[in-house]
Amino acid sequence: MKPSPFTYHAPDSAQGAVALLAELGEGAKVLAGGQSLVPMLALRLTAFDHLVDVGRIGALGGIRREEEAVIIGAGTTEAAIEMDASVQAGVPLLAKATPYIGHFQIRNRGTLGGAIAHADPAAEYPAVALALDAEMETLSPRIPAAAFFTGLWTTALEPDELLVAMRFPVWGARSGFAVEEFARRHGDFAVAGAVVGIELDEHDLVRRCAIGLIGLGSTPLRATVAETAALGAAATELSPDELGRLAVSELVDVPSDLHGPGEYRKRVGAQLVARALSNAIMEAQHGC
Repeated sequence: MKPSPFTYHAPDSAQGAVALLAELGEGAKVLAGGQSLVPMLALRLTAFDHLVDVGRIGALGGIRREEEAVIIGAGTTEAAIEMDASVQAGVPLLAKATPYIGHFQIRNRGTLGGAIAHADPAAEYPAVALALDAEMETLSPRIPAAAFFTGLWTTALEPDELLVAMRFPVWGARSGFAVEEFARRHGDFAVAGAVVGIELDEHDLVRRCAIGLIGLGSTPLRATVAETAALGAAATELSPDELGRLAVSELVDVPSDLHGPGEYRKRVGAQLVARALSNAIMEAQHGC
């Protein structure tokens, strides 16, 4: 199939893109890497009168390290994130999640901003952003990740707003991170998945815990009950299996589809959380 007819726009600045979006209204859609939007247009799962291509706006790309955060431009490709040393050192969870995204050819075109703004609950970057309390920088006040994802493929962005960068906080030295997913084939969207961060204090007590869930709701989710249960506990006394069960205990409306019913996804999710927690704790304790 082919997309419905649309008018193509290619502004040369972020300000120009926002002006176009304000002028064109809800009939316009931002096009970044196009790895999610273009297939949906081709299958006529969605249609827009105007596409505003921001892929040629160089100012939207780039990665820089600050003292307590790594700031990544929305136009930065997933391949660039995967290979960047400052991301690997400052936001290991983001670096570890990137290879799970499709295949290298997809990551070479897909962008961080496109993945975040698309807000697919089965995607990796939204879950990482939520788990790490990232801030979304727009041409408007910043939006915390907890308030950014509002529903299936929907966000808090207004029609005339543009996502320009993401700010990921840098955790302490005694931190460990892990990503676990189950998919039918490598590169497919996950049936279920978990992204986990653990930070320990000098006494091996859990100072910070973040658990993001993939594919278990209409938005990316935080397992806040399990996170709270882990805080203050000794790393050696944590039960990853129990925390995994706790992480999915309050989930409702878990999607059911041809890959399996909701209860199956919950069981898989619990196991993946437990596995990711075990790996993150080991990394935090031993740095490996």
